[in-house]
Amino acid sequence: MSPFQKIPRRAALKSLAAALSLPAFAFAQTAPQAAGRSVKLALVEGLSGGNANGGEAVFRNLVWAVERVNQRGGVKTAEGRKPLELIRYDSKGQIEEALSAMRSAIDDGARFILQGNSSAVAAALIEAVEKHNAREPQRRVLFLNYSAVDPVLTNEKCSFWHFRFDAHADMRMAALMSLLRDDRAVTSAYLIGQDYSFGQGVLREARRQLAAQRPDVRIVGDELHPLLRIKDFAPYAAKIKASGAQAVITGNFSSDLTLLVKAAREAGFEGKFYTFYGNALGAPAAIGDAGVGKVLAVADWLPNMPGAASESFYVAFHRRYPNPADDYVHLRMQLMVEALAQAIDAAGGTEAVAVARQLEHAQVSMTGQTGTMRASDHQFQQPLVVGLMDRHGAPGVKFDVEGSGYGFRVVKVLSPAQAEMPTTCRMQRPA
Repeated sequence: MSPFQKIPRRAALKSLAAALSLPAFAFAQTAPQAAGRSVKLALVEGLSGGNANGGEAVFRNLVWAVERVNQRGGVKTAEGRKPLELIRYDSKGQIEEALSAMRSAIDDGARFILQGNSSAVAAALIEAVEKHNAREPQRRVLFLNYSAVDPVLTNEKCSFWHFRFDAHADMRMAALMSLLRDDRAVTSAYLIGQDYSFGQGVLREARRQLAAQRPDVRIVGDELHPLLRIKDFAPYAAKIKASGAQAVITGNFSSDLTLLVKAAREAGFEGKFYTFYGNALGAPAAIGDAGVGKVLAVADWLPNMPGAASESFYVAFHRRYPNPADDYVHLRMQLMVEALAQAIDAAGGTEAVAVARQLEHAQVSMTGQTGTMRASDHQFQQPLVVGLMDRHGAPGVKFDVEGSGYGFRVVKVLSPAQAEMPTTCRMQRPA
């Protein structure tokens, strides 16, 4: 069934709730409702194709966040309180499909576009939103980005209509470098990434930060590979092993990460992996024992963050999604939906300029963690943490990942001030 088609409400609740193992009440908040009765949020994401598992993980997080807002009555508008309604549009991870999905979502009444699992797609959506909002001021939309981390999106390509809730790639790299800087056992590194804007940017920043912070570290490999098309990483793993690298630095995600680390393990590579996304979506299970004490991952939050509030948050997510395969919770996505609800309440409706002016000053808290939107570039400022892979049950590893028997012990916490980086954004604002 096309995700753009309207479907009868009872049929949607019955068939889709069963297929997704969601209770009917929960899915009632994500099935299309009559125009005007809800505030529509359009998830434009790759829900099929090479990164489908990442898209589905996003969907689960957003469903949970929307449920929480709706359980307390929804958002306040001039017409009264309204529920949030999350509608899926499958972009298949492709730019043209995403642009078509965005147009369909706007025609369906959505005024908030949510996307993040590709920086290339995000850049195209920002441009499309700019053009749409100029042509149709009565149907303006906002773009909320939860994962597209190419730094240019809040620098050279910043937009009044775009808000990013993830730390960008340079911020994440700086968090990893804060550990590598002090790891004197590492004297050589292999850089590998996906051949598109994000992957290219990660390696570029790795070179820059290594030169600035660890000029003694030799770069013994530096290469890009096609995005989500490589099925056999054995040749790459063989080169990594032969290079004598003591560490691999990569921004790879989805199958490009799991297949890479699995091949490296099978090739006998014994060095460390400094990763952006090594903490979930099959990576820990693929790495296995070879990753204990060697794989590092940076995130806005990790399940083993100390504190009762953090643990309670994670346990609540597991109650909502008890299947170990669904174990990938994003705190930033929860904060994003809370910030949007807060902005709609303050604006008294969904008009894009009014909501944007509230959203660019949003401050939201959850699990004892607070994030603040920076108005100058619409880059969310929040803590960053780095975790080190270890066996479930080891000190600091109360929770494992996806039932794999491996989890991540928090070894570094950066405050928002420590994680913050300057911006070159020169934002054009509506009159």
